[in-house]
This record gives sequence, structure tokens and C-alpha cells, in this order.
Amino acid sequence: MGGNVAAADRTSDGEIPDLAGGCATTAGVIAMGNLHARIEGLTGQATRGSLTGAGWDELVELTALRGHVLGRIDEAERAASLAEMFVDRSPGDPRARVARARLAARFHRFSAALADLDAAAAMGLERRRLDEERAAVHQAVGRYDEALAAHRRALSERRGFSALAALARWHAECGEAAEAERWFVAARRGYRGVSPFPLAELECQCGQVWLSAGDLARARLWLDEAVRRLPPYAPARGRLAGIDAVRGGTAGVIGRLRRLARDSDDPHYAAQLAGVLADGQAWSEARFWRARAADHYELLVARHPEAYADHAAEFWLTVGGDPERALRLSLQNLALRPTPRARALVSRARNRVGESRQI
Repeated sequence: MGGNVAAADRTSDGEIPDLAGGCATTAGVIAMGNLHARIEGLTGQATRGSLTGAGWDELVELTALRGHVLGRIDEAERAASLAEMFVDRSPGDPRARVARARLAARFHRFSAALADLDAAAAMGLERRRLDEERAAVHQAVGRYDEALAAHRRALSERRGFSALAALARWHAECGEAAEAERWFVAARRGYRGVSPFPLAELECQCGQVWLSAGDLARARLWLDEAVRRLPPYAPARGRLAGIDAVRGGTAGVIGRLRRLARDSDDPHYAAQLAGVLADGQAWSEARFWRARAADHYELLVARHPEAYADHAAEFWLTVGGDPERALRLSLQNLALRPTPRARALVSRARNRVGESRQI
């Protein structure tokens, strides 16, 4: 699935990219304040009935963004509800369909997302924007060739940040860490905005690539940059805490994870904290956070089975200690997303089930 698509700005294999300097963006604390204020203003307009189509589009996008940054699933759910309201109020506006498609994809309802994108196309929305959205869905379900074709078209039409970042994510999904990083570096160099959000997300994604590849030092380089740029960014903070836990910095890690677990409604952080506490033999508190994570995963799988089957499977496979349940959920996820990552999760669960039955 790999191979070069075009010449990206390259670092040689094994060479650590220089992330210092450049890419100056608005300070993260200011950007977050502006985000909160803008959402509040748009929400007020929606309440008064004076919000335009463009305003609805922005409100959905910014609410989803805030949920992503802060690790708040309830904000993503609110964004999905707002997208439904946008479609109800403007059924002929293709932007409403794209907004709803994006949130459907966020919750892994991929067929619904593609149906809305088809509806937006029938309403006359430009192909380039729809290609980008469709490619993201195709990539999520393992249709890599179709996604790559769309990424190639986008890059041939405009070698900008979005096209470069999309190719980076494609290589990352294919497990090609070094090639993904080259495209991430190219996208970072091509960024011309001042908002820290797109760059922090990109830097976090590259950090995750190296985490998956087992290169903790390189992962930390990128994740540190994401947190420096956007200090409240929960996904990057959680991954950094995981790296520090592996390296033995348990005391500081526990405090950071407690804050994440309390501030976020994503049970991943509670599960992560429970694991670190158990490693440190703090059994009582570990049981508390494990139970909290288990309860939240139960609720999320009931509400959004497509989106949280894999996350819940990972929990039950590790901290949750129920490989049989993990296997059921991982198979459910594989049926929806026949990707290498989904197959690897099923394989791990099967191995653990086999081990547990031999005890």
C-alpha cells in the first residue's frame, strides 16, 4: 500500500526533523479563549433564530473542535445534534449535509456519512471538497486505494496544507511511519494560518505514528511540540503521560492523568490512570478508576457502538481484564472497519482468550 506519491519535503531515514522555529501561531490560551467566545456568540444567535447557514456550519465545526481538544465526548455529541438541526433548518444547503456527514464519520456511521456526501453532490457542492470528505471515510474503512486516488487528485490541484496532511495520514494508516513523517513535515512547512489547532492536531498525529512504531523518543518530540503549541490539548497530554509512565516517571504521571480523567468524559484517561496506579500497587484507587472507565465504556458502546467498540475492546483486553468481551467487541469493530489495525486487535484478543483458557 505504501510508496511515494510525489516528492515530499524530506528528512533522511533516521534523521530527526528540526521542529524549532517557524510555524508561529496564536498562543494556545488565547486561541482557546477565542474559541469559547465564538461558540458562545454563535450559540446565542442560534437561540435567537438569527444564525445564517454559514454560522451554523461554523458552530458545528467549532463545537466538534472544542470537544476534540478537551477530550469531551459530550461536545462531539452536541456537535452532532447541531448538525441535525442545521439539516432540519436548511435541507437544501449542501453545507448542512457535509456537516452532518463529518459528525456521522466521527461516530463511525460511515454509510450515513457517504449518503449525506452524495446528497451534497446532488445539490451542486464542488467535487474537490467532497473528494476530501469521501477520502477520509474510505480511509477509515480500509478502502485505501480509493482514498489514495482522491489524495493524489487533491495534491495535483493544490499542494497545500490539507492535501499534504491528508497524505501524511494515509501513510500513517498504512503503518509507514518514516514516510508519514516526511509528509507531516511537508504539511507543517506549508501551513500558512495562525490558528494553533490544525498544527497541534497534525503534530499529535505524527507523535501517535511513532508511538505505534515503538519509537518513544521521536513520539515525544512531536507530542511535546503539540502541547507547547496548545497546552490544553488532551490527546497529546494523554500520550505524553503514557510515554512518561513507560519510562518510570509514575509520580508526576498520576497527577497529570488524574486531571485528564476528571476533566474529560473520555474513559480512555480513566483507564490509563487505573493502569498506572495498578503498576504502582495503588490498588484501591486503581479499582475506582477502572470501575469508572468500565461504566463509561458500557454507556458509550450502548450509545455509539460503531465508534467505541474498538476502544472498549482495548480496555477489556488490558486494564478491564475481560478478554472474552474484548474479542466480541473487536470482531464487531472488524466487521465495520476491515483495516490492519482492526485485524491486529482481533488477533491480540484471540491470543489473550487462548491464554486465559489455558490457565
